[in-house]
Amino acid sequence: MADYDVDLFVIGAGSGGVRAARVAAGYGARVMIAEEFRIGGTCVIRGCVPKKLMVYASRFHDEFKDAAGFGWTVPEPSFDWSKLVAAKEKEISRLSAIYRTNLEKSGVVIVESRAEIEDAHTLVLKADGRRVTARTILVATGGTPVLEPDIPGRELAITSNEIFDLPVFPNRLLVVGGGYIGVEFASVFARLGSKVTLVQRGENVLRGFDEDMRNGVRDALIHAGVEVKAGLLPTRIDRSGDALRVTLTKETEVEVDQILIATGRRPHTLGLGLEKAGVVMDKVGAIKVDAFSQTNVESIYAVGDVTNRLALTPVAIREGHALADMLFGNKKVAVNHTNVATAVFTTPELGTIGLTEDEARAIYDCVDIYLASFRPLKATLSGNPEKTVMKIVVDGQTDKILGVHILGEGAGEMAQILGIAVTAGATKADFDATMAVHPTSAEELVTMRTRTARYERPQQGKDEIPGVADL
Repeated sequence: MADYDVDLFVIGAGSGGVRAARVAAGYGARVMIAEEFRIGGTCVIRGCVPKKLMVYASRFHDEFKDAAGFGWTVPEPSFDWSKLVAAKEKEISRLSAIYRTNLEKSGVVIVESRAEIEDAHTLVLKADGRRVTARTILVATGGTPVLEPDIPGRELAITSNEIFDLPVFPNRLLVVGGGYIGVEFASVFARLGSKVTLVQRGENVLRGFDEDMRNGVRDALIHAGVEVKAGLLPTRIDRSGDALRVTLTKETEVEVDQILIATGRRPHTLGLGLEKAGVVMDKVGAIKVDAFSQTNVESIYAVGDVTNRLALTPVAIREGHALADMLFGNKKVAVNHTNVATAVFTTPELGTIGLTEDEARAIYDCVDIYLASFRPLKATLSGNPEKTVMKIVVDGQTDKILGVHILGEGAGEMAQILGIAVTAGATKADFDATMAVHPTSAEELVTMRTRTARYERPQQGKDEIPGVADL
């Protein structure tokens, strides 16, 4: 048997890599992990965590206004961007230190260097040129934002990597892209006081989400003051004094202080040496893996966003844990990527689990829809016009819940709990049999008894009648 320096070498100390390293070390494996930036990865350093902190900050805008309806007199508030950035940095530094400490306590050797693959069992540490051999290599380098479209002046724009640490708050912000990153930052910066314009190629935001939720998020952005422009993209960016002048398709122009490009992310595989080892990747650079995160090279594995399977932090963590269990704990279990709950942290936020209405109708012969839109109790005194929208998608033949979608306060928290029920195969009857907690918005999920629509596929020449309502 070949003698290697370590049993497992992990490239990337983000969520998936750290979990795999710690669990593997817990089984007694000799583990080394390399990170060229900061321990914690995208989620901790410039992703989920700092974003959510900024979401909280932005929501005080509404809270101050809502307070008057409950008898509070609040002085005219003011916002200090530099204080928020400093507080955010303090928190993510604390979390990064915890990640480091947990790795060290587990016995994982941390190398602060870029690591590149030389062959199936050898890596080169770029900081000092040292070579390390490993029985198994795990690539967990995540994804990186892209500056697209490729237009003149695009180097003047920023991505989600830079927006957390801007030295000056942008009073005018152009967001390019209507995906979840784009809409989240548009929502945040509009509430923090920026004049936000969002442009996108498509006709609506959040492609791939349920249509009713997409409409709700778009309307909420507009209500917050975001100027949403569909069917437009920048064609040129020029410096104009201290500002940026952006030429859009249809020859329209807008002048702003910052431009956030949020048109997507790409697996971070460039320059890792994967080609040298013969690892197969797809056309966007994602590492191709099987159900157990193994590449076509027996000793090399990959987890998380770098595989482009389902780019979510909890998924990367689960994949990393499962891999360590398999390699060193004799527990071979494939991670199930279906029915993964997720949230979009706009205001109001979107929580979702399972199939959208359109996805369900494309798969099942009979789909029932339960849809409710209502004003939450808090809004009756605050005067806030935003509504909560809830939608349950049901298999009309088996009564099984196929998907649940919520737009409203606490939707992300509700989606997490709903994920348990949907994963367990709950039916609409199970929801109906559950006692409500009153007064809450969530009680609507177990009190929606009237079907709002049924969609059936044509049978033997019968015409489909869409949207038959049983009101």
